[in-house]
Amino acid sequence: MGITSTVQCNFPTLSLNARSSRHMLPIYHYIYCLYNHTQSIVPYPLRSLPLLCLMELDLVLLLRLAWMVPIVPIVLALLPFPFLGIFRQLVKELAVRGKLKGSTRFTVPQRYFLHFYIMAVILTTCLLISTWAYAYAKMTPLSSEPRSYSTITSHLIGGSNTFSLKVWKTVFLLLLLEIQALRRLHETLNVFHYGPSARLHIMGYFTGFFFYVVAPLSLASPCIIEVENFLRAQIAEFIVKGRDKMSDLRIDPPGLVNPLLSLGWCQWVGAAIFFLGWVHQFRCHSILGSLRENKGADEYIIPYGDWFKYVSCPHFFAEIVIYVGILVASGGYDITVWLLLIFVATNLSFAAADTHRWYKQKFEDYPRTRRAIIPFIY
Repeated sequence: MGITSTVQCNFPTLSLNARSSRHMLPIYHYIYCLYNHTQSIVPYPLRSLPLLCLMELDLVLLLRLAWMVPIVPIVLALLPFPFLGIFRQLVKELAVRGKLKGSTRFTVPQRYFLHFYIMAVILTTCLLISTWAYAYAKMTPLSSEPRSYSTITSHLIGGSNTFSLKVWKTVFLLLLLEIQALRRLHETLNVFHYGPSARLHIMGYFTGFFFYVVAPLSLASPCIIEVENFLRAQIAEFIVKGRDKMSDLRIDPPGLVNPLLSLGWCQWVGAAIFFLGWVHQFRCHSILGSLRENKGADEYIIPYGDWFKYVSCPHFFAEIVIYVGILVASGGYDITVWLLLIFVATNLSFAAADTHRWYKQKFEDYPRTRRAIIPFIY
């Protein structure tokens, strides 16, 4: 009867047949001792890093695939090949909205844009608060400070200083997106007065939901798994200990803000670009909202002022500038953020081309020097 020797540990169980593999026992024993020694010196939160990295990789791949799905057909529709005419018309029918929408079949009122921005504010706010709380509680300060034992321990538990920088950068990006979402919600409620004929295809409606779910998740993806585990741990601690035994919440305002102020030049250059587009988009939306003196009227007027001097859809161009700023603030290394920008640019360019064509057909005195979306180019 064979003798079986089993090594029990948290590592995958090793079962050896001593009669046939007796010479392998010293090697497995060495691996087992080395594993246990490693587990004893590595802080517990870091022991699950391989699994966290795998989960984060799966999420990132899923987000990138999600962006590619709408990007590919839009790019194909933008190509000037005659054999793509039917496909281009199909994409146009699904994407068209507002004054361009003729048929009301499979459409919803354009004022339903409000639903997108409510979703955007709720999701972005949740991600921002949770990521900011995680950064404040776990990440080492970006500014220099004495390397005390507690600082080094916090550094190890929170990860490397590079990861700490990545988390605070994520907070910065989500803060920019929150500012954008709040302004768009305000404009939908108080600036735009959608006419009765302003319709939106149901696919465009779902695309809006898609964008305002995937965009904040894309910006939060570099550390979203760690943030989720942090929140789970806090909830579990609350359930086990109860409120009375939980440590008091102490918030140091400088500790919440100073790491953001210590970010690099990329973040602040990106923020400057972001606010350039943000301000001009607000101005252009205000101009469009003021064109109808009577709310609900279907009369259209040629808009003038601000970037309307150069393009027919300056609010679309400003949106692209906004996400260029977010890309720069991200450092420009994340493919997911690049895909976010590509989706915004291709989607709005496709819509702007139709809007520009409609303006020229509608108004005989339409300014001939205006381009569709990019000044002097397109």
